[in-house]
Amino acid sequence: MTEKRTALTLDAEQTEAALPFAALCLEIEKAILELSENRIIRPARQILPLGPLGTLSSLPATSYDLGVHKLVTYCPRNSDKGMPTISATVTAWSEETGQLVLQLDGTTVTTRRTAATSMVAMRLLSRVDEPQVAILGSGVQAEGHLLALAAMYPGASVWISGRSAQNVAALCERHRCLDLSIKPLSNAAFEGIDVVIAATSARQAIYHEPALASRLLIGVGAYLPEMAEYAPAVVRSSQLFIDDPLGGPQEAGDFIQAGVDWSTVRSLAEVMTGKVDIDRPRLFKNVGSAAWDLAAARCALRHL
Repeated sequence: MTEKRTALTLDAEQTEAALPFAALCLEIEKAILELSENRIIRPARQILPLGPLGTLSSLPATSYDLGVHKLVTYCPRNSDKGMPTISATVTAWSEETGQLVLQLDGTTVTTRRTAATSMVAMRLLSRVDEPQVAILGSGVQAEGHLLALAAMYPGASVWISGRSAQNVAALCERHRCLDLSIKPLSNAAFEGIDVVIAATSARQAIYHEPALASRLLIGVGAYLPEMAEYAPAVVRSSQLFIDDPLGGPQEAGDFIQAGVDWSTVRSLAEVMTGKVDIDRPRLFKNVGSAAWDLAAARCALRHL
C-alpha cells in the first residue's frame, strides 16, 4: 500500500526559494517539448466573473507525474483599499494517488515562470551573451524579469522605463545590489538595445520603433484582445513566436490587433527542434500556460 504523503504548503518567500531560475528554465524547456508531444495536457484557461468587476481564472494541467491547478482571482477594486488586485494559488497532485502533495504561492509562481520563459526565449532567439536590455514597465513582472536577468545573464546592462519616474527610480534602487547595471531609460532611447521586454498593462501600443534584425522583442503584458504593447506595424514586420499557441488567438492582444496569420506564428517547441533566421526581426509573445505552472511545481518538489 502506498504511504500517504503530507502536502507541503509554501508561502511567497518559500515559493521563490524553491524556484531558482536556472533550474526553472530547464524545467520549462522540458515542459515545452513535452507539451508539443502531448505528454502534458492543458486546456485553454477558463475565466468566470467574480463580483461586480472581478474574475476567477482556472488553469489546470496534467502529465505522467503530476496534476496542477492554478486559481487566480482579479479584483480591481482592491487597489482602492490598498490591497493586491491579484491573488493566486497553485496546487500539485500526485499522478499515482491523486493526493495533494504541494501548494505554492500562485502570484510568485506566475512571476517567476513568466520571467523564466522569457529567458528561454532569449536563449533560443538571441545570440548575445551580455545583452543590453530595455524593460518597459516597473511593476511585478518587470521586477521578476530583473531577477531572472541577474540569474541568467549576470553582467548584462538593463534600462527601465515606466509611466512613473518615481517607481522606476525605486525599482532601480531596490535592486542595485544585483549583478547587473540598472538605470532608467532616458527618453525611451533604444539605440544599442539588444532585447526589449514589455511588461506593462498598456491598452494602446507603447513601442513603435522599426523592427530590427539586431533586436529581440518580448511581449509579456498584453494578455487581453483589447490590450497591446507593440504597434501593429512592428508585429507585421517581425518573425512571430509564442510560448503556447493555444492561448494566442484569445490572449495575445498585440498579435490579435495586428491581424496576424496564426499559421505563421511558431511555437518555442518548433524553435527548439528547428532553426531561426537570426537575420530577420523577431518578436516573442509570452502568454503563459498551465504547463509552465506544472514545470514550476516539478522544480519546487526537486528543491525542497
